[in-house]
Amino acid sequence: MKGLYSYCEKEGAKIVQAVGKSIPRKETWEKVTGTTKYINDMTRPDLLHAAITVSPHAHATIKSIDLSQAIEIPGVKAVITGKYYPILTGSPLEDRPPLAIDKVRYYGEPVALVIAEQAHIAEMAVLQIKVEYELLPSVLSPSAAYQKDAPLVHEDLASYKQHEEKVYPVPGTNIANRTKIRKGNMQEGWRNCAYTTEVHVTLPQADHAAIEMRCSMAEILPDGNVIIHSTSQSPFVIRRALSASFHIPLHKVIVHTPLVGGSFGGKSAIQMEYLAFLASRAVNGRAVKLVNTRENDMISSPVHIGLDARIKLGCNHEGRLMAADILHLYDGGAYSDRGAVMSRSGAVDCTGPYRIDNVHCDSLCMYTNHPYSTSFRGFGHPELTFTIERAMDLLASRVGMDPLEFRFHNAIGPGDTAPTQTPLNRSNLGNLPMCIAELKSLVHWDDRPLREVNGHLIKAIGVCCFWKTSNTPTDAGAGAVILFNADGSVNLLCGAVEIGQGTRTALTQLLAERLRMDVQRIHISMEVHTETDPQHWKTVASRSTFLVGNAVLLAADDAIEQLKNIASIVVGCLPADLDVGNGKVYFKNHPETWIAIDKIANGYKFPNGNTIGGQIIGRGSYTMRNLTPLDPETGKGNPGPEWTVGAQAVEVELNTRDYTYKIVKAATVIDAGKVINPEMARSQITGAMSMGLSYASREAFQFDDKGNILNPQFRTYKLLRYGEQPEYCIEFVETPFLEAPYGLRGIGEHGLIGMPAALGNSLATAAGVELNHLPLTPEMIWRTIHDPV
Repeated sequence: MKGLYSYCEKEGAKIVQAVGKSIPRKETWEKVTGTTKYINDMTRPDLLHAAITVSPHAHATIKSIDLSQAIEIPGVKAVITGKYYPILTGSPLEDRPPLAIDKVRYYGEPVALVIAEQAHIAEMAVLQIKVEYELLPSVLSPSAAYQKDAPLVHEDLASYKQHEEKVYPVPGTNIANRTKIRKGNMQEGWRNCAYTTEVHVTLPQADHAAIEMRCSMAEILPDGNVIIHSTSQSPFVIRRALSASFHIPLHKVIVHTPLVGGSFGGKSAIQMEYLAFLASRAVNGRAVKLVNTRENDMISSPVHIGLDARIKLGCNHEGRLMAADILHLYDGGAYSDRGAVMSRSGAVDCTGPYRIDNVHCDSLCMYTNHPYSTSFRGFGHPELTFTIERAMDLLASRVGMDPLEFRFHNAIGPGDTAPTQTPLNRSNLGNLPMCIAELKSLVHWDDRPLREVNGHLIKAIGVCCFWKTSNTPTDAGAGAVILFNADGSVNLLCGAVEIGQGTRTALTQLLAERLRMDVQRIHISMEVHTETDPQHWKTVASRSTFLVGNAVLLAADDAIEQLKNIASIVVGCLPADLDVGNGKVYFKNHPETWIAIDKIANGYKFPNGNTIGGQIIGRGSYTMRNLTPLDPETGKGNPGPEWTVGAQAVEVELNTRDYTYKIVKAATVIDAGKVINPEMARSQITGAMSMGLSYASREAFQFDDKGNILNPQFRTYKLLRYGEQPEYCIEFVETPFLEAPYGLRGIGEHGLIGMPAALGNSLATAAGVELNHLPLTPEMIWRTIHDPV
């Protein structure tokens, strides 16, 4: 056996630690050198370009469309309307045509599509399309849509096909989905209340404001293969959707997604891909690229959901919460899309992270004549959290309790149940009281008053708590494949899309930890390719590291067993006698005796030429476990595997002369389960906090009385600027979630969730009035004080 393996001092037992280390992201070099290629960087000599005509009205019948002048422009190859391929798309309800057919339902809805040799020609042709409309009454808020006599946005709601995610529309109304929570005994709950409060809040629709506009390219090859390049969070959903809508065999739809230039949920919906496919089909399969202008990205593609909500909250003399009655009216816009599922999410976690034994909640997705809504970072939770947390602050004041102590007193814990009656334990819940205690220390809560007056300047601090579970389909899953190269390095294949969150880097850290190898020797491409990468549900809901991570660990275990099996034959022992790490397979009891992985990674060749084994290819797949649908009458069920909890604070300085204010400090303490990459995690949470503050303080679509958007560009749609950023303070609590890789919890969205609530609470304290409507602009504060009606 001499010569088959080598010896060194204890190196075989050395463990390479990757989890918990702040390694640089894998795509950093490409990004900082400007060599990263996004979809719109792709070009070719025969590429055609598409542009869309959008509706100038929120609700109108299409009387006629005149394409004659557009089609005569030199360089225009085709012009199509909804009559070209009249289908309905969407999920969970098929209620949306790719191009409007008989009527338009929102300002900015695509009406016609031009395909031309150059992008500027297509844009010029769009201006020559003449559409005659007949205006219809518009529904311009979810509360208005809820009224019995409201005009119907969808007269044929009863006929729409449903997909697997069960929703409950109400035909003859504007309700696209109703989710009920019925927990406990409401009469008993209210009977035990000594204090109650009622709050009405509104949160507007807004833009995702990703740097990269939505973009898609389609080509239909002579063999029938459909090649889609798309800036998307959902390449495998694109494949299924196109296959189903256009009757294409699934294996013939091939989707490529490279690095995505930001998304925040806005690129999870399938919209541009339908249009790009129809454009290619109209020109005999030639490659066509469709890129949104910034204005179309804001008004034509799906937006951030809005909410009108009412809550009644009560507690006993000791400040213990007893009952909650909640009505959520989510502004789903003209089509259901993810809004229907977000309204369910708004029911699942409606109480916030507090023990309330008696809960009555109706959470509805309302059709309106606004742009339709899709996923946004937090998936309905920033809205529900603003609702419950404004009520919590008011109720704490009525009881006479410190607002942070009031939350600590009512924090949900092991042994309690969620609104869906899911039993909670330390693993699936985490430790909210610890987060509150850490936040208290982080912001020096006990060392200062909540409100400090210095002339016309008032400093105040507001707090909130949050939680979120994922609301994924019960069968959401992911796969992973790891390939060993001849030098012992590894290639990782998976379907998680890199949208700036660092998931693909974190997955290499999980793999490096399990294989106990240098993470720099693990290679991962930034592109997802549905023909070669294992399927992944989609990159949303802070689920990718959990789903794909579990698949990666199973693939690693599979590879480890293969390595041990081959090595056991080489060295003449049982596989159980061996272990793997530091680039070696070594004896557990004699780690100084080992064989290098690069000797067996592609099979082992004996001196006589005989070869055993072959390339080590590890395979793993993982699917959600023990999830159940919600009972339609009670909401009972298990909607997600675990909750991520946390506590947040915002300090402001309000100028009472003009009601401008400065955000001084924002703090977050989050139970991350296990932090995989500390610097990356802090960056994620900081970015989310900034988005939450921007949304809360100024972001909103401004509609006129006809439903037209008045601020469809960044000159008029304001974002938080660099110089306005506060000091950010972030700390972690680590309570492992036992089902997840190394105990991690999803944290990608969570830094945003409580920022609107904490900002609202701080400004309400500073101004001395109730501020229940976003955005929290100086004008809104002034009007609340001086013109409350």
